[in-house]
Amino acid sequence: QVQLVESGGGLVQAGGSLRLSCAASGRTFSSSAMGWFRQAPGKEREFVSYMSRNGGITYYADSVKGRFTISRDNAKNTVYLQMNSLKPEDTAIYYCAARATSTSAYYTERAYDYWGQGTQVTVSS
Repeated sequence: QVQLVESGGGLVQAGGSLRLSCAASGRTFSSSAMGWFRQAPGKEREFVSYMSRNGGITYYADSVKGRFTISRDNAKNTVYLQMNSLKPEDTAIYYCAARATSTSAYYTERAYDYWGQGTQVTVSS
């Protein structure tokens, strides 16, 4: 079992930055690939970023590539999402997720077995 708690969301002006954190409990964090997703009002949840268990492989949605950076600290059981050059269209609830046994593609929700409660990010124009 893995429990995930996101933090770091808030209100920021366009062009600004935020760093989201996702703290995991449980002994399986270091063996879990991690992902970030987001859901904007009236839209489906979408993939944002992925990091493999040892951090050696990362993927990003095209919409955030070059602006967002995923990282993890296995000693702290925490995964981060550094978000720079934020745009109003980045406004959404951001969720972190942990992959334990799923073999689905990393950019799908089915690839993840555990989810956090989400943290709101609002970017004003």
